[in-house]
Amino acid sequence: MRENLHTQPLVREIAPADNATLAQIIRQVLTEFKANKPGTVYYDPTTDDLFQLFQTPGSRYWVLEENGVIKGGGGIFPTEGLPQGCCELVKLYLTNDSRGRGWGRLLIEQCATGAQQLGFTELYLETMPELSNAVALYHKCGFEPLEGPLGQSGHFGCDIWMLKKL
Repeated sequence: MRENLHTQPLVREIAPADNATLAQIIRQVLTEFKANKPGTVYYDPTTDDLFQLFQTPGSRYWVLEENGVIKGGGGIFPTEGLPQGCCELVKLYLTNDSRGRGWGRLLIEQCATGAQQLGFTELYLETMPELSNAVALYHKCGFEPLEGPLGQSGHFGCDIWMLKKL
Protein backbone atom coordinates (compact mmCIF):
# COMPACT_ATOMS: atom_id res chain seq x y z
CA MET A 1 0.00 0.00 0.00
CA ARG A 2 1.27 3.44 -0.86
CA GLU A 3 2.10 5.88 1.88
CA ASN A 4 0.05 9.05 2.32
CA LEU A 5 -2.90 7.50 0.51
CA HIS A 6 -5.20 10.21 1.81
CA THR A 7 -2.86 13.17 1.42
CA GLN A 8 -4.54 15.92 -0.57
CA PRO A 9 -2.32 17.43 -3.25
CA LEU A 10 -2.28 21.08 -4.23
CA VAL A 11 -4.18 21.82 -7.43
CA ARG A 12 -3.31 25.16 -9.00
CA GLU A 13 -3.37 26.99 -12.33
CA ILE A 14 -0.45 26.41 -14.70
CA ALA A 15 2.55 28.77 -14.65
CA PRO A 16 5.23 29.31 -17.34
CA ALA A 17 7.85 27.52 -15.20
CA ASP A 18 5.74 24.31 -15.33
CA ASN A 19 6.18 23.71 -19.08
CA ALA A 20 9.26 21.48 -19.13
CA THR A 21 8.19 19.30 -16.20
CA LEU A 22 4.69 18.75 -17.58
CA ALA A 23 5.98 17.90 -21.08
CA GLN A 24 8.37 15.39 -19.51
CA ILE A 25 5.55 13.78 -17.46
CA ILE A 26 3.24 13.53 -20.49
CA ARG A 27 5.89 11.90 -22.67
CA GLN A 28 7.08 9.64 -19.85
CA VAL A 29 3.54 8.32 -19.25
CA LEU A 30 2.89 7.72 -22.95
CA THR A 31 6.22 5.88 -23.25
CA GLU A 32 5.43 3.81 -20.14
CA PHE A 33 2.19 2.58 -21.74
CA LYS A 34 3.72 2.18 -25.21
CA ALA A 35 1.40 4.89 -26.50
CA ASN A 36 4.17 7.24 -27.70
CA LYS A 37 3.01 7.09 -31.29
CA PRO A 38 2.31 9.61 -34.06
CA GLY A 39 -1.08 11.30 -33.91
CA THR A 40 -0.93 11.66 -30.12
CA VAL A 41 -0.01 14.47 -27.75
CA TYR A 42 3.48 12.88 -27.54
CA TYR A 43 4.35 14.52 -30.87
CA ASP A 44 2.12 17.57 -30.45
CA PRO A 45 4.37 20.69 -30.46
CA THR A 46 2.04 22.44 -28.00
CA THR A 47 3.05 19.87 -25.35
CA ASP A 48 6.28 21.82 -24.83
CA ASP A 49 4.52 25.14 -24.14
CA LEU A 50 1.32 24.29 -22.29
CA PHE A 51 1.26 27.62 -20.48
CA GLN A 52 0.98 29.51 -23.77
CA LEU A 53 -1.56 27.04 -25.19
CA PHE A 54 -3.81 27.51 -22.17
CA GLN A 55 -3.94 31.28 -22.63
CA THR A 56 -6.52 30.49 -25.34
CA PRO A 57 -9.96 31.85 -24.36
CA GLY A 58 -12.21 29.08 -23.04
CA SER A 59 -9.28 26.96 -21.86
CA ARG A 60 -7.71 26.26 -18.46
CA TYR A 61 -5.04 23.92 -17.15
CA TRP A 62 -4.44 22.75 -13.59
CA VAL A 63 -1.21 21.40 -12.16
CA LEU A 64 -1.23 18.84 -9.37
CA GLU A 65 1.59 19.08 -6.82
CA GLU A 66 2.57 17.01 -3.81
CA ASN A 67 4.97 18.67 -1.36
CA GLY A 68 6.04 21.17 -4.03
CA VAL A 69 6.71 18.49 -6.67
CA ILE A 70 4.64 18.48 -9.87
CA LYS A 71 2.91 15.11 -10.19
CA GLY A 72 0.73 15.81 -13.22
CA GLY A 73 -2.01 17.97 -14.58
CA GLY A 74 -5.04 18.23 -16.78
CA GLY A 75 -7.03 20.82 -18.63
CA ILE A 76 -9.94 21.82 -20.79
CA PHE A 77 -9.73 23.27 -24.27
CA PRO A 78 -12.30 24.59 -26.79
CA THR A 79 -11.05 22.30 -29.58
CA GLU A 80 -11.96 23.50 -33.06
CA GLY A 81 -15.04 21.86 -34.53
CA LEU A 82 -16.62 20.71 -31.26
CA PRO A 83 -20.38 21.21 -30.92
CA GLN A 84 -21.64 24.39 -29.24
CA GLY A 85 -21.26 24.14 -25.46
CA CYS A 86 -18.65 21.38 -25.61
CA CYS A 87 -14.97 21.52 -24.66
CA GLU A 88 -12.29 18.85 -24.56
CA LEU A 89 -10.62 17.29 -21.52
CA VAL A 90 -6.97 17.40 -22.57
CA LYS A 91 -3.47 16.47 -21.50
CA LEU A 92 -4.49 14.77 -18.25
CA TYR A 93 -1.49 12.78 -17.05
CA LEU A 94 -0.14 11.68 -13.67
CA THR A 95 3.23 10.28 -12.69
CA ASN A 96 3.32 6.58 -11.87
CA ASP A 97 3.60 7.19 -8.11
CA SER A 98 0.53 9.44 -8.19
CA ARG A 99 -1.89 6.93 -9.67
CA GLY A 100 -4.31 4.91 -7.58
CA ARG A 101 -4.67 7.72 -5.04
CA GLY A 102 -7.85 9.34 -6.35
CA TRP A 103 -5.92 12.19 -7.92
CA GLY A 104 -7.02 11.44 -11.48
CA ARG A 105 -10.62 11.75 -10.36
CA LEU A 106 -9.73 14.95 -8.52
CA LEU A 107 -8.30 16.47 -11.71
CA ILE A 108 -11.27 15.30 -13.80
CA GLU A 109 -13.66 16.90 -11.30
CA GLN A 110 -11.60 20.12 -11.33
CA CYS A 111 -11.76 20.18 -15.13
CA ALA A 112 -15.51 19.51 -15.16
CA THR A 113 -16.11 22.29 -12.63
CA GLY A 114 -13.88 24.66 -14.58
CA ALA A 115 -15.73 23.82 -17.80
CA GLN A 116 -19.08 24.54 -16.14
CA GLN A 117 -17.76 27.86 -14.81
CA LEU A 118 -16.83 28.79 -18.37
CA GLY A 119 -20.35 27.94 -19.57
CA PHE A 120 -19.70 24.55 -21.15
CA THR A 121 -22.36 21.85 -20.85
CA GLU A 122 -20.40 18.86 -22.22
CA LEU A 123 -16.90 17.53 -21.77
CA TYR A 124 -15.36 15.45 -24.58
CA LEU A 125 -12.16 13.38 -24.56
CA GLU A 126 -10.03 11.26 -26.85
CA THR A 127 -7.82 8.45 -25.63
CA MET A 128 -6.48 5.05 -26.65
CA PRO A 129 -6.72 1.44 -25.48
CA GLU A 130 -3.14 1.50 -24.17
CA LEU A 131 -4.38 3.81 -21.41
CA SER A 132 -6.94 1.27 -20.17
CA ASN A 133 -6.78 2.38 -16.52
CA ALA A 134 -7.61 5.92 -17.57
CA VAL A 135 -10.45 4.66 -19.77
CA ALA A 136 -11.90 2.80 -16.77
CA LEU A 137 -11.65 5.96 -14.66
CA TYR A 138 -13.40 8.02 -17.34
CA HIS A 139 -16.29 5.52 -17.30
CA LYS A 140 -16.49 5.78 -13.49
CA CYS A 141 -16.56 9.58 -13.79
CA GLY A 142 -19.61 9.49 -16.07
CA PHE A 143 -18.08 9.60 -19.56
CA GLU A 144 -20.01 7.64 -22.19
CA PRO A 145 -18.39 6.09 -25.28
CA LEU A 146 -18.98 7.63 -28.71
CA GLU A 147 -18.93 5.98 -32.14
CA GLY A 148 -16.41 8.43 -33.56
CA PRO A 149 -14.48 11.64 -32.93
CA LEU A 150 -15.88 15.12 -32.44
CA GLY A 151 -13.99 18.21 -33.51
CA GLN A 152 -10.56 18.50 -35.11
CA SER A 153 -7.98 17.70 -32.44
CA GLY A 154 -5.55 16.29 -35.01
CA HIS A 155 -4.91 13.30 -32.72
CA PHE A 156 -5.52 10.54 -35.26
CA GLY A 157 -3.68 8.11 -32.97
CA CYS A 158 -6.61 8.15 -30.54
CA ASP A 159 -9.44 5.74 -31.25
CA ILE A 160 -11.55 5.96 -28.10
CA TRP A 161 -13.89 8.93 -27.86
CA MET A 162 -16.07 9.77 -24.86
CA LEU A 163 -18.51 12.46 -23.76
CA LYS A 164 -19.84 13.59 -20.38
CA LYS A 165 -22.84 15.84 -19.81
CA LEU A 166 -22.05 18.51 -17.21
